Parts: sequence; structure tokens; C-alpha cells
Amino acid sequence: MLLIPAAFLSALFLTGEMSDATGPIAGEGLSPLLLAALFSGAVYSLALELPRIKLNAFERQAILRTIIFSALVGATTGAYSSVLGGDGLTARTIIVFTMILTIGVVSTRLLMREILNAINMRGQIRTKVLIYGAGQTGVQLVTALQHDPDVVPVAFVDDNPTLHGMMIAGLAVYPPVRIESIIKERGISRVVLAMPSISRAKQTRIARRLGALGCDVRILPSFAALVGNGPILDKIEALDPSAYLKRDGLNNADAGALCAIYHGNVIMITGAGGSIGAELCRQLLLCNPKKLVLFDVSEAALYQIGREMTDLAAMIETEIVSVLGTVTDPVGVARAIRDHKVGVILHAAAYKHVPMVEENPIAGLVNNVLGTKVVAETAVEEGVAHFVLVSTDKAVRPKSIMGASKRLAENVVQDLSAKNKSTRFSIVRFGNVLGSSGSVIPLFEEQISRGGPLTLTHQDVTRYFMTVSEAARLVLLAANYSEGGDIFVLDMGEPIRIHDLARQMIEHAGYSVRDAANPDGDIEIEVVGLRAGEKLHEDLLVDVHIDKTPHEKIIRVLEPPISELELVSLIRTISKAAERGETEIVVKAVDRWLTREYPAPKEGVARSATALADRIDIGN
Repeated sequence: MLLIPAAFLSALFLTGEMSDATGPIAGEGLSPLLLAALFSGAVYSLALELPRIKLNAFERQAILRTIIFSALVGATTGAYSSVLGGDGLTARTIIVFTMILTIGVVSTRLLMREILNAINMRGQIRTKVLIYGAGQTGVQLVTALQHDPDVVPVAFVDDNPTLHGMMIAGLAVYPPVRIESIIKERGISRVVLAMPSISRAKQTRIARRLGALGCDVRILPSFAALVGNGPILDKIEALDPSAYLKRDGLNNADAGALCAIYHGNVIMITGAGGSIGAELCRQLLLCNPKKLVLFDVSEAALYQIGREMTDLAAMIETEIVSVLGTVTDPVGVARAIRDHKVGVILHAAAYKHVPMVEENPIAGLVNNVLGTKVVAETAVEEGVAHFVLVSTDKAVRPKSIMGASKRLAENVVQDLSAKNKSTRFSIVRFGNVLGSSGSVIPLFEEQISRGGPLTLTHQDVTRYFMTVSEAARLVLLAANYSEGGDIFVLDMGEPIRIHDLARQMIEHAGYSVRDAANPDGDIEIEVVGLRAGEKLHEDLLVDVHIDKTPHEKIIRVLEPPISELELVSLIRTISKAAERGETEIVVKAVDRWLTREYPAPKEGVARSATALADRIDIGN
């Protein structure tokens, strides 16, 4: 408040009214005017809440209030001078008084703020930050960081040449070519990308380039986006997976046939927490089974699917039971089947990732082959009516340990089916499931969200695809169609080129492909080479007999199993290798079997179900 009389006296002195013997301050007029200015200042200060504005928050809005405060004090003092008699203060004096008061209050608050900040930050080590982007978001960031006790903005970098050399928000703007030297000279340890208007892919490329300089790089969205009014950063929208398929899917017209053996029955799903297992559980609820026994080795996955199934089954009479265990444990499997009087087993538990199993062959063979043997044999011993093995197209002419393990698992089931008729066995074989864990679509989505590149094993690699709902429905239908030992395959149309899928996903996310034809594109597709055990093209079946089923898109395949002696020998080798940790021995044994059993395919052998299905009228 002491600034008010100081500003008033300075204005009188500068305008010459202090020495005017006939003016309003002549005689005893000065004291009443000072009191009027002080009183009005106190009133307006409280009304505008100036005392409540913190020093470190004294910015544009506070300065605007100060201008209003000074103008009101000046106008009130001028009006009161007219009441005292005479002509009152001149307009020039009132304006000068207002200006001096404004400058005085603002300067004092800013000076006090700087002194206080200097005291608070004495001895503190602040992280030096370089702001990439001198636009609105960058300026807002600098304003927010100016009084931060831990971070200090040092300079701007911007691609716009018209801004180079300018001062914005008190910081110099430099071209990108100066980044490395600025970082070294100024000791900068963090760079913030404040360019929300450019694509995420380009932001990521810049971030990687800056990260190579040893800086911590952060990407900042616009402040509007932070409160929900700006554009969404993640441009990948949900898309029906069937949009990627080049064929019609399974129809829903066969609900009666689907539920024939499941309605009112007790069903056990191994691998219930996986992508296929979980979808099987969901679709089985539509058949109103008596009980679902969810069997899985992963506690987290079992908890998740168990909670979901419990919620979904709340309105029906299906009991949900979660059993934590491994399919390689005969005692645990037998207890689960016996205690719950299981009538149908859907065996979906398997290690399915080719590179992972290639690196861990014993674990893959034990789980996929011996685990299948344990569950299938226990099903026979406990009198289970139906057993369905979920298999894969990688079991056809297998080249990998994973594919070999699944083909051996098929042989185990075929062998047991030939030896007994009490349990009806069937095998369901299909290609890649869109959106399942570890599959190419979630991988591409993650890579797109990071700005690429999308990694592709080969320019011409192809795969068969189906949706998870199709895969689950095929498994459920198979048990109804089974005559014992059957292999069922979905007519999956023609294989999809993964390069085309990658391009389609990039464009769907709103980006463009960066290649030789479009060097300024957003996301690159990088070919990294086929990994161990991977094929360029997958097969759904070999040159064998096929037959029709009641469903026009499901084909029954008649493939003879390997000899019982060879199967027993391979299983014994796997068991001994697992006990002794002899990885090399078991891999060589499997390689010898693959070489002998599956020589190079003959020219002209059909690879797809569609090609072989053309040989028969599967619609009749």
C-alpha cells in the first residue's frame, strides 16, 4: 500500500501540480487525497483479490488485475479531488498516477518473486531441458517450467527457419543441426518434443535420433489433448479382425448342432486362460453346460478368465470351477477330471510360439507332446466321452520344433483313438488366429504405436488367418461331427501376404508407408529375415484324402498316423531327454523323423484347403 502515496506524489511532481498554488492540493488538500487514494486502494485490492495471488503465480492474469486496480484507484482519486472543490486533478495527472502505480506494483511483485525463487532454488540441482518445438505447446511448457524447482528450460529447437535466432518466452531458438552442440555445451540431459501436430511416427523417429545422443527424450501432447479436447494420440482404432480376411467367415446358423454334446454336460478346457481357451469358455456358456472346469498353469490367466466367466454365468446355472495345474501332471489331471465328472475335454493347452519353442525345445516337446499324452490317456481311463485336440497348420510338413510337437500330439491322439472306442477323439487344425497373444496383429499394433518400423520376416511370407470366434466355433463343432480320430480343417481360403497386412494396418491407423516410392512416409516396413523354424508359406494339409462334413466350410482330413513303434520311440526319447536335459539328442531325433516322414513336397501338391476342396463337392 505504500506504493500508492509514492506513485501519487511522483505523478504530482512530474506533472507540475505539486507546485500549483491554486490546484486541488493547495493548502490542506493533499492529505485528504492521499487518504482517499489509500482507502480506495485497500477496497479495490480486496475486491480484486490481489493479496491472494501467490508470488510464483504472478503472471498475465495477475498483471491484468493490477492494471484494473490502478485505473480504479486513479479514477477514484481524481473524482474525489473534484469533490474537494476547484477543477480537481488534471486528466494528465490521473493517467500518470495510474501508470506509475501499475508499473510500481507489477515491478515490485516480479522482483519479489525472482528473489524468492532464487532463495528457494539456491543449492538445488535442476535438470536442464531442451524444448523441441517453439510453437504454442512449447511456449506453454516453458511458462509452466519457469519456476519449477527441479527442471529449467534452456533453449528451443525448431524446424521453422523463420524462428531461428529469435527469442521466444525468454529462450533462444536454434536450428536442429545445432542440437548436438547445444546438448554438450549447456549440459542438457533431457529433450522434450513439444510438437503434437506432427504424426506420432515422426515424433518417434525424432525421439530415437535424440536418444542416440544420450538424452532422456519425452513426447508432450498438446495441453488441450491432456484435458480431453485435443486429438487422440493413439490413432489406431478398433477394427473388426474379419476385415483383414479375404473370405466369408463361419455362419451362426448351426447353433443347435454346435451345442449338441455340450448342453447340460461338464466340460474341461485346458489352457483356459489363453486366447483360444478363453473364447471357447465364452462360446460354451451359450450352450448352457452344467459345469465349466477351467484348467491352466498360469495363475494370472486363470484368475482373469475365472472372474470373467463367473460374471458371465451369473444369470445361468452353469458352475465355474478354476483348477490351477499343468497338463504334464497325471495326478493333477486325473483329480480334476474325476472330481468334477468331466464328460468333454477341449485340449487347448500348448506352447505355440515358434521362436520360443525353438529356443526351448525340451519344454515345448514335453508340454505339447507328453502333456497331450497325459490328458488323452487320462480321458480314456476316466471314461470321458469326447476329447478334442486344438492343433495348428504348423503341424503340416513341420519345419520347426513347435510344429513337430503338434504333429506328434496329433499322432498320440490318433493312436489312442485307434486303440479304444469309449472316448471319441478328434483333432482341429487351423491357421493363425487374428489378435491372439503373440500373433502378428498385436505386434504390428504395438510397433505402429511406437512409430515403427514394422518388422517383417520376408517380403513374400504368407499365412492363413481366422478370427478367434471362428477358431472356437470350429473346435466346438468338431466334437459333434467326429467319428473318431478325425482331423478337421477350416476352409480358410487363400493365404494372406503379411506385407499386404502390414501396409493395410499402417494405412488404417491413419499413417502412410515409408519406402523408396514414398521417402517422406510415416512408418517403414523392415524385412528382418525368417527366424529359425519359420516357413515362408504354411500348409493346411498334405496330398491326402478329404471328405465332407455337415458344415460346408469344415473339411474332414484323412491322414494316416506314423507307426506305433516310431511314436513310442520318439516319446521315450523326449521323456529321457527331459529327465537328463539332453537338448541336442532330442532335437536330432525329431529332425531325423521330420526328414524321413516329410520329404520335400512334390511339384503341384495343393497347399490350401480351398485347392483340395475343389476336388470334391463338399456342399452335397
